[in-house]
Amino acid sequence: MSYQTIIDQIRNSLQTAYRQGIDADAVLDQIQKDGQGKFAAIFTSEAGFSTDSNRFGPYVKEMGQSLIDFEANPSNDQLATLVKQLELLLTTLAQFRQQVKATK
Repeated sequence: MSYQTIIDQIRNSLQTAYRQGIDADAVLDQIQKDGQGKFAAIFTSEAGFSTDSNRFGPYVKEMGQSLIDFEANPSNDQLATLVKQLELLLTTLAQFRQQVKATK
């Protein structure tokens, strides 16, 4: 599989994460307005993100920049990090959606 094929797949997954992140951030905004959702960050520093945010959008943005960097200078190490972070992001978004559905 070529790097271009992998890049296209990651780009598609990031587009999905972007859309889901917008929805999740809107829910988080509402939760915070209701006086809940008092947490500092979605991911711990061990997750491998340099971003530290209580919203999903900044993590998606960081991954977008990582993809741009990877496209400019692809390496297997960078690819492994990208895939790991993308999997974590999409899994966390899916778990968040399930939690929201369960509480409605």
